[in-house]
This record gives sequence, structure tokens and C-alpha cells, in this order.
Amino acid sequence: MIIPAIDLIDGQVVRLYQGDYAQQTTFNLSPLEQLQSYQAQGANLLHIVDLTGAKDPNKRQTALIKTLVDGLHTQIQVGGGIRSEAQVAELLDLGVSRVVIGSLAVSQPELVQSWLKKYGADAICLALDVNINEQGEKIVAVSGWQSGGGKTLESLVDQFSPFGLKHALVTDISKDGTLTGANTALYTDIAQRYPHIQWQASGGIATLNDVAAVRDSGACGIIIGKALLIEAFDVTEAINCWPNAKEGMSC
Repeated sequence: MIIPAIDLIDGQVVRLYQGDYAQQTTFNLSPLEQLQSYQAQGANLLHIVDLTGAKDPNKRQTALIKTLVDGLHTQIQVGGGIRSEAQVAELLDLGVSRVVIGSLAVSQPELVQSWLKKYGADAICLALDVNINEQGEKIVAVSGWQSGGGKTLESLVDQFSPFGLKHALVTDISKDGTLTGANTALYTDIAQRYPHIQWQASGGIATLNDVAAVRDSGACGIIIGKALLIEAFDVTEAINCWPNAKEGMSC
């Protein structure tokens, strides 16, 4: 499945280089019009990241997200700055299909496990953003990638699988925003190791060949941000590289 994405800072569409807020590119685009364009091209799931909220949970862009949800009929998943059940419930009440949880899954796993049980596996997606060290360990970063979490991807998956974990988004931080291609070896590894999870790949996509490579890795879907913003290719072309993307929200 092709999952077009936009990142938002203070209402503006942006991209960061490797998660670094000091290396920000701002695009002169309307967030709603951009997402409506992706929807019109056939996207069945859209991904929104509230980077303002990821950096400061007290400044979450909830009003903007409501405007976006109200202006779209495609299913939407939203992440960034989620720190409480009230915030999860608020987003779901706004019409968000799935809430993406990152740092909290590392710092308060029992809390997030309780949300999986209460709201169901389709309402929660873990965001496991990893730095891969020299030993090949996938260390999950937290707080908008501003610090390391000290836990491996595998340890977190093992913690959450008994609670019905179904959806997980994995970003190789070294690839994010670089347009250097995806870490397909990473997705092949985790798709084979954890076939019960619908993995969403993210980071580094530059060409349609990159899309095809992720498709062949065993990932369920691919999140594409910068490549679409700079018009390296469009959503329709990406969907044609991943035919089952037209079947609905399977990721």
C-alpha cells in the first residue's frame, strides 16, 4: 500500500533531514490541498506527522488536524506528541482512523498496551524509529528523534505482540529525508521475523525503483513524503508499482 505523508510544523508542510529540526525544508503548500490531491490520485491511507507536537506535546496541532480530517474522506493515521489516553481518544473522536504512538511505547509500554486492549489493534500503530549501530542493533529513538530510547526494535515488538500489536511503522533515521533509497534489508528482516505485523516502511524513498524494492521486501506499505513533495513521481505512479494498494486500507 502507498501511504502519502505530510509533516507539519506550525501549520506548514515541512520535511526534516534525518529528523533534525535545524535542517528543515518548508514547502509553500496548503496541507489540506496537498492531501486532497493525494486522495484524488487514489491513496487509501494518509499519514500526518505533527512535528510541533512531537517536539512539544503541549503545542499539538489538534485544530489543524480536525480541519484536515473534515476535508478528507480517506482514512488517516496521525502521530506526533501523543502522551495520554485523552489525546488518543480526542484524535479518534475527530475521525482519525489510527493513532501513531512513538516515544510513549518506549517510556510507558504498559500504558500503550492498555490502549491496544481498549481501542483495538487497528486503532494503534507503533512508530519505531531506529538508529542502527555498528553492531547492527536497531535502537529506537524517542522525543521527536531528539534522544535515544535505549531499547531495541525487537524487544519492543516482543513486549507488544502479546497485546495484539498489528501495525508498526519503522523508519531508519539515517535514511529519512535523504532521498538515498530505503533500507530494504531492514524491512526484509522484520517482515520475515514478525509476519503477523503489518509493517509500514518509511525513509529514503526517491524513485519508483525504491518503491518496488520496498514492495518486494515484504513490508505491507510504504510511507512517502519528500519524493511526492518535490514531484519525483506522483501517487498514481507509485500505486501502479504496488497494485494491491487499490484494495483498501490493508496496512
